[in-house]
Amino acid sequence: MVKKLLWATGMMSLLFPTMAFAAEPTAASVNLSLDTLWVMLAFVLVLFMQGGFILLEVGSTRMKNAGHVAGKTIFTTGLCSLVFWAISYSLIFTEGNSFLGGLSDAFFNPSLSIADGIGGTSIFFLFQLAFAAVSLSIAWGGFAERAKLSVYLVFTILFSIVIYPVIAHWIWGGGWLASHGKQDFAGSTVVHLTGAMAALAATILLKPRIGKFNKDGTVNSILGHNQVYSVLSVLFLWFGWFGFNAGSTVAVGDGFFGFVAFNTHLAAGAGAVAALIVSWIFLGKADIPTMLNGALAGLVAITASCAFVDPWAAVVIGLIAGGAMYFTMKFFDKMKIDDPIGVLSVHGVAGILGTLSTGFFATPELVEKVGIGKAGLFYGGGIDQLWVQVYGVVTSGAFAFAVSFILLFAIKKIMGLRVTEEEEVIGLDLSEHGSYGYPEQMKKAGTGYNSISG
Repeated sequence: MVKKLLWATGMMSLLFPTMAFAAEPTAASVNLSLDTLWVMLAFVLVLFMQGGFILLEVGSTRMKNAGHVAGKTIFTTGLCSLVFWAISYSLIFTEGNSFLGGLSDAFFNPSLSIADGIGGTSIFFLFQLAFAAVSLSIAWGGFAERAKLSVYLVFTILFSIVIYPVIAHWIWGGGWLASHGKQDFAGSTVVHLTGAMAALAATILLKPRIGKFNKDGTVNSILGHNQVYSVLSVLFLWFGWFGFNAGSTVAVGDGFFGFVAFNTHLAAGAGAVAALIVSWIFLGKADIPTMLNGALAGLVAITASCAFVDPWAAVVIGLIAGGAMYFTMKFFDKMKIDDPIGVLSVHGVAGILGTLSTGFFATPELVEKVGIGKAGLFYGGGIDQLWVQVYGVVTSGAFAFAVSFILLFAIKKIMGLRVTEEEEVIGLDLSEHGSYGYPEQMKKAGTGYNSISG
C-alpha cells in the first residue's frame, strides 16, 4: 500500500510539477492579482459606457439619424483604440517633458507579467484607453445631426493625438499640473471638460441645426425620438461610472474603492433630485430629460473629487451640479449655441464645478491617503489648492477649445464640416449610409425611402 502511494505521488509530481515545487502564494502576490482583476473589470465597465452614450445620443436625436449616431460610435471607438495603441498612450505616460510625454512606448508592447505592478500591462493600457474613448464620445455631442462622417474619422485621429494626450499628460502623466498638485481623481477635467470643449468648438463652427432657432432668436425644441432610450442610457452610464471612478483606485486591498463608489452614487442621486425639483419649479412640470441630465451632471462633478471629499460634500456637489446644469442649458440656448445632447452643461460646466470642488471640500485625511495636493479651503487648507484647481481648469479648457477650434476650422476649409441642407433634411442615416436605422417606420412616415437609392 505504501509503495502504491509513493508511486502515485511520484507520478503526480511528473504530470504536475508545479504541485511539487510551487511556493505558497504571498499576501502581496494575491493582492496584486486581485488589483489586476479589478482594473480589468473596471475597463469592462467603462467600455460599457459606450452603450450608454449610444442610447443617450440616439434617444436625444431624431429617428432619421439613429443608425448614423449609433454606428459612428462603434467606428470612432475602434479608430481611437488603434491610435491610442500607436501613439497616444506613449504621449501620456512616458517621460518627455512637462508639456507632453515621449514616444518610447509608441506601438505599445505590454508586459506579460504583473510582477512589477499593473502599470505597463495590457490591462492598464485598456483601462486608460477606455477613458480616452469616453472623452471622444462626449465631444460628438457637439457634432450631432449635421456633421459629415468623414469629419468623425479625421477628428478622431487628431483628438486622440493632439488634444487628449496633452491634457492627460499634464494631470495624470507627470506633467506640469501634476507637479503642482492638481486634483482630478478620475477625470472631470481630463475626460469631461476636454470632450466638452471640443464639442463647443464643433457646435460653433457647424452652426445650429436647421429649424433650431427662429429669426427673432426664439428657440424651437427639437425633441429626441425615444425618451426610454435616454432613461436606459443614464442607467447604463451610472452603472459604468463605478468602473470610471472606483476603478481609478486601481486597487482593492484596503477597500477604498468602495468609499469612492459610495460618493459617486450619492452625487448622482443628488444631481437627479436637484434637476427634477428645479425643472418642476421653473417649468411647472417635472421634466424627465432635465432629471436625466441632472444625474449625469452629478456623476461628472463627483468624478474629480470622489476620493477627496466626505459623503456629505458629495451630496452638496451633486446638488449644485444638477441645478447649475439646468440654468446653463438655458443660457446656451439664449446664446444660440445648439447643443443637442447637453454636453456643454452636463460635461463642461459640471466638469468645471467638480474640479473646483476639491479646492473647497478636500479633507486632510483623504488628501494624505491619495497623496495628491492639499486640503481644501473649508478644511483649513487656505486657497492654495483652490487656486491650483482654478488655473488647472482654465488652462486645460482653453487648450482643448483653442486646439479643437483650429483643427476643425482647418477641416472646414479643406473638406467641409457639415452635410448639405438636403442631406440634413432627409437624415444622415440615408445620406451617409444608404439606409435608415428604422426603415419600416421611415417608410410609413412617407419619406419615400424604399432602397439604398432612396
